[in-house]
Amino acid sequence: MALSTTCIIYYFISPWTTLTMILPFSIFAVLSLNLYIKILEKKELTTALENIRGSTYKLIEQIDLNYNNSLMINEIGLSLSKQMDIDSILSNVMQILKNRLYYDRGIILLANQDNTILSFRAGFGYTPEQLNILKNTWFHLNMPESKGLFVVSFREQKPFLVNDINEIETTLSPHSLEFAKKLGVISFICCPIIYEGKSLGILAVDNIKTKRPLIQSDISLLMGVAPEIGISIHNCMLLEAKERQFKSIIQVLAASIDARDPLTAGHSEKVTEYVLGICCELGLPKEYEEMIRIASLLHDYGKIGIKDSILMKPGKLGTEERKEIETHAEKTRGILEQIHFEGIYKMIPDIAGSHHEKVNGSGYPKGHKREEISLGARIIAVADFFEAITSKRHYRDPMPLDIAFQLLNEETEKSYDKKIVDAFIKYYNKKLKTQSNILQI
Repeated sequence: MALSTTCIIYYFISPWTTLTMILPFSIFAVLSLNLYIKILEKKELTTALENIRGSTYKLIEQIDLNYNNSLMINEIGLSLSKQMDIDSILSNVMQILKNRLYYDRGIILLANQDNTILSFRAGFGYTPEQLNILKNTWFHLNMPESKGLFVVSFREQKPFLVNDINEIETTLSPHSLEFAKKLGVISFICCPIIYEGKSLGILAVDNIKTKRPLIQSDISLLMGVAPEIGISIHNCMLLEAKERQFKSIIQVLAASIDARDPLTAGHSEKVTEYVLGICCELGLPKEYEEMIRIASLLHDYGKIGIKDSILMKPGKLGTEERKEIETHAEKTRGILEQIHFEGIYKMIPDIAGSHHEKVNGSGYPKGHKREEISLGARIIAVADFFEAITSKRHYRDPMPLDIAFQLLNEETEKSYDKKIVDAFIKYYNKKLKTQSNILQI
């Protein structure tokens, strides 16, 4: 009976006891599992955050790089728009690339007009010795066997990236390999400068100290810059061609006057030489100097309308003949006013047409005095007078220098501006001293 009772009690109590013993362990297991899951979730979240942070940093770096590159391209564009000659353009581009990009060195080579030679035009990061090598090295474009990457890039109009020049050593020509070794080239990028399908030159950069490897994005960047350079170079070439054409036309016009009389041939060129000497002594701006140069070449152009019988008369001119000769100044002004001069060059007709005015008002065609006469005309007046009296004419022989200078001084402040006469004498004395030194050598 007692045993039965015990069994019955155990039957009812044992499940609770078992449950009481198992329950804590079950709860602990569940909590541990939840904790483990939470740890895993946190770890995954941390990894995701780190990935996002890393991507953010990379994105910021890329944005910063893109911004810097945009500033650089904009800066290059602004700089190029202000320049009027190729050397200034290339010098500015090199300075911007040096400041904005992370390359140790940079170089621009341009082809000559015949597209037969590539030669150095600008660079940064090179030592004086290396610059000397660059300036005395030419890459021939008219040799089919040439395998230099600069030449190949120019011909095929495609960029090249080399991170170890030793890997392509066997493909280079001896000339190119020697050039690379002299400059210590290790890795470099070169890309063509192209305008409307025509190669104009090469833009190249390299690293010799920086450990950063050159990558495809570097090529993309330089290939974005090169067309801007190409456009500006092309525009400059057009301006230079027009300037050469303009100068040649001026020379032909000046020569056409001198050609009428062999005795006075070279008068305009000699006057221009004296004019430039005076300008130099007075320290006049280059643009003003160039304007006066053209005016002096054309100062007698109105003589084209004077009869040969008067212009080349061997004896003294009569009163009416003298009046006819004096009309050449006004004729010069009238002819030159028909030329479409722009900017500062608009002064040329007035300057050329006023070179016989005198500071005391006794000159022609308008009888202007002192400051009423433009500076350019006063300069030409001195040069024209001195050249005329020291050269042979139909009616007299050239005057000796001492007599010529005596006459010039006598006319100072009557006919000619003293400061201009002083500048001319200073220039001429320097010229005589230089000629004396040449003769002694």
